[in-house]
Amino acid sequence: MPLTMNREVFITCAVTGSGATQDRSPHVPRSPEQIAASAIDAAKAGAAVVHCHVRDPETGAPSRRVDLFREVTERIRDAEVDVVLNLTAGMGGDMVFGPTSSPLPVQQGTDMASAEERVAHVAECLPEICTLDCGTMNFAEADYVMTNTPGMLRAMGGMMTELGVKPEIEAFDTGHLWFAKELVKEGVLSSPALVQLCMGVPWGAPDDLNTFMAMVNNVPEDWAWSAFSLGRNQMPYVAAAVLAGGNVRVGLEDNLMLEKGVLATNAQLVEKAVGIVETMGAKVIGPEEVRKKLGLTKRAPR
Repeated sequence: MPLTMNREVFITCAVTGSGATQDRSPHVPRSPEQIAASAIDAAKAGAAVVHCHVRDPETGAPSRRVDLFREVTERIRDAEVDVVLNLTAGMGGDMVFGPTSSPLPVQQGTDMASAEERVAHVAECLPEICTLDCGTMNFAEADYVMTNTPGMLRAMGGMMTELGVKPEIEAFDTGHLWFAKELVKEGVLSSPALVQLCMGVPWGAPDDLNTFMAMVNNVPEDWAWSAFSLGRNQMPYVAAAVLAGGNVRVGLEDNLMLEKGVLATNAQLVEKAVGIVETMGAKVIGPEEVRKKLGLTKRAPR
């Protein structure tokens, strides 16, 4: 398939994530106030979309407390800068097994919630976008499995569609795209869908360009998509995604460094991505253009 460069690119900033990065950089935001402030700074730097997790304000540990999501979204909506809200719905599918000699009972860190619980903050806050991790996979740590069964995904996807919130399909491997297309075929998700290609996450799709193009070629032509990779490959993937016809994601969820030995802020990562996109001859578009492109409606919470 020939490459068709995207000339109108939107940038998503993944502000904080749920990984154990809170003690590796002082710039990783913890409290709702810090997360919202970092998201607002990223929007001012050129991000049209901010992808937000929440953390325990004291420990920095990942959380799915509805009140924390509510505070983050209210602070962002009250800011003077416009931005598209994208909230995670990935929490609540964490399975941590015991040692191989005795895998059960499951261990500390396991957090398996109902579909209703996993979408509760989405129903409360009504962002334009929320994520839907479209598959189960071994995820980095030795005995941790990111668990998203077909039944769970059908239930969550249906709730998101009914709420009028656009799911962003998180595809960590080609099979996740296969199932996403099935959800659209079944009418659980609406077409055209929105996809985030998650490259280089152990143990999903590696971020070599052959695998990346296999992922790109499995996205239906009328769907919108973005892509990212981790760590030192974050910025090369800005260029790769634009060249392959997509949009881009950067942020401290995926990479802590601006350059070797220099810790980044979210705004700095966005600014660097803007420079790459514009140097390639493409235009960075804003939140209102993204809403028109993706058919999004900005709403107040319930």
